[in-house]
Amino acid sequence: MNSIEKAVVASPLRRAPQIWYETPLLLRLGGALDPGAHALEIGCGTGKGIDLILNRFGAHRVDGIDLDAGSLAKARRRWHGNSRVALVEGSATDLRATIGAEDASYDAVFDFAIVHHIPDWRACLAEIGRVLRPGGRFYFSEMTARALARPSLALLFDHPTEDRFGDRDFLAELPRHGMDVLGSKSLLGDYFFGVARRH
Repeated sequence: MNSIEKAVVASPLRRAPQIWYETPLLLRLGGALDPGAHALEIGCGTGKGIDLILNRFGAHRVDGIDLDAGSLAKARRRWHGNSRVALVEGSATDLRATIGAEDASYDAVFDFAIVHHIPDWRACLAEIGRVLRPGGRFYFSEMTARALARPSLALLFDHPTEDRFGDRDFLAELPRHGMDVLGSKSLLGDYFFGVARRH
């Protein structure tokens, strides 16, 4: 993620739709979490999504991972002293090495538009399926290959150019890793949102 996209992600331009559209939609599709739920956010950035996971989705504890040390430093300042939040620098494609995540160790995993940044996105989804407990939910909001190919985005932002996915590609991959889609919604062919449950 380049500096322009980091600025956009940290701005009200990104935050407002996440609060007022994505979160209510994901709650309608997958419901809130059970009391005591332990959640993981991949690509937690500066930690703003963690607030939603705790206070809107109802997680009791949240682990956040991110590859960007600068963003993670901001997240650590934001959540300093909060025993319900743990933040680690590392990759979402190897959660065992990054955070020591064993099989079936989380009640929920959240992807607030980060998987499209990961070149081996299939490995990331495999890891999400591995670490979810039976009945655990994967909440996702994503951008499609069509959106990423738009000249304005290609000019301003830096994304992997190989093996990009559309919503159908992404949704078709989930059952291969033990996850059944509870519901999904596409927006303008550029964005999609959904929730899957580990069986």
